[in-house]
Amino acid sequence: MNRTDRLYAIVEELRAVSPRLRTARELAARHGVSVRTVERDISALQQSGVPIYADVGRRGGYALEKSMSLPPLNFTAAEAVALAVAVARADGGPFAAAGQSALRKILAAMSRQNADAARQLAQRVRLLEGPEEVAPMPVPPEVELAVVARRVLRIEYLDRAGVLSEREVEPVALLHGSKGWYLLAWCLLRDEPRNFRLDRMKGIVLTERIGPERSIEMCSRDEPVYEVRMVSLG
Repeated sequence: MNRTDRLYAIVEELRAVSPRLRTARELAARHGVSVRTVERDISALQQSGVPIYADVGRRGGYALEKSMSLPPLNFTAAEAVALAVAVARADGGPFAAAGQSALRKILAAMSRQNADAARQLAQRVRLLEGPEEVAPMPVPPEVELAVVARRVLRIEYLDRAGVLSEREVEPVALLHGSKGWYLLAWCLLRDEPRNFRLDRMKGIVLTERIGPERSIEMCSRDEPVYEVRMVSLG
């Protein structure tokens, strides 16, 4: 586990047990590092603004500020497993890691009885994948962040004719089709909207520049008509 993953895991563990404490020794044993390394990690997280406080004394330890944790949730076992199935199906798609993180937070905020029931029910659900199925290319984290923050991407792109070009694009949306994920973006090289297949991107650099806000409708193109299903949050 690299340091970035470990810092993330420490925050998630403290969030899961909040308001209870975790000692540096417990965190060190869990992540296979020294106590001194954990103390440096906690210090780095605190300096970056994560509200972790230390309770000194023989029974002291570290805890995450209460506002960073979820109140108890009354999810049923079936509801939690339904979310777990959706997250599993989204593997490789945009924000798949965020989905896993959200599921861990939900389980941590459920009652112990419901969380245990959800884990038992999950053992009776299986996702079958045939050998002929080809997994689509995962959405790169640079593309995810570009869509969230509207940051311009510099890409090397291999078009359908096999020609490699370098261009800067302003991300608008992520689209999913029969050939995997596409990035709908405003191409600054062509000064028009383009769909870019993620598996044809040979180089991706996330720049610091922020692009203008563009709607999907503004970037529509004269292409075959597809039925578009919106992603609903309820």
